[in-house]
Amino acid sequence: MIAKPSDWQNTFITGYWFLDAASDWTPPPDLENFLQAGSPPVYIGFGSMGSRNPEETAELVLQALEQTGQRAILLAGWSGMQKEKMPDQAFLSGPVPHAWLFPRVAAVIHHGGAGTTAAGLRAGVPTIIVPFFGDQGFWGQRVADLGVGTAPIPRKQLTVERLAEVIQTVVGDRTMRQRAADLEAKIRTEHGVANAVAIIQKLKFNRSERNFAGN
Repeated sequence: MIAKPSDWQNTFITGYWFLDAASDWTPPPDLENFLQAGSPPVYIGFGSMGSRNPEETAELVLQALEQTGQRAILLAGWSGMQKEKMPDQAFLSGPVPHAWLFPRVAAVIHHGGAGTTAAGLRAGVPTIIVPFFGDQGFWGQRVADLGVGTAPIPRKQLTVERLAEVIQTVVGDRTMRQRAADLEAKIRTEHGVANAVAIIQKLKFNRSERNFAGN
C-alpha cells in the first residue's frame, strides 16, 4: 500500500502478516443461514472503539440500512445492541475471523485499524473507514487514494445520510469493486511472513560472518 521512504536504510517492508482462522473453526449456524438467505450483506464493526452513547450509534447505523435497503452483519462488541431489536435485514454477530467473513460480504465498514484494514483489502471488497483517532484517518485516506473505497468519514461527522450514501456507492460502483479485487490479487502475492523470515535469516547470516571474520 505504501512505497518505501528513501531514508529507510535499515527498515524493511515485507508485505502484510496475516493470522488466519484456525482450521477447525466453524461459523455459528444462524450466521451461515443469514448469509445464505439473500444478497451479500455489508459488514459494520468499529472494533474496540468506545462510544458515549452506543445506542445512538446503533440507531444511526440501522436507519442508514433502512434507507439503503441493504443487508448487514453488525459486530456486537462496539454497539450495545441486542439481538431481539434487530430488523430482519441485520444480523448481530459476536467475534468472527475476518479472514472467513470478509470475503463473504459486499463491503466492510470499520474504524480503520491497520489490521482490520488489511483484512478488508485482502478480501477484495470495497472499504468505508470511519476513523475515531490516531492512524485510522491515514488508512482511510490510503483506501480512498487507491480507489478501493470512499473518502473516510470521521466518527464525529457521521450521519445517517452520509452513511447511507457511501453504502450505496460501494455496493453499486463496479469500478471500485474491480479495483478492490485487483488489489486483493496483489496482496496475495506478497507472502509477508516468508519475506520477513528470509530477511531475518539473511541478517543473522551476515552477522555470523562478521563475527567469524572478527575472530
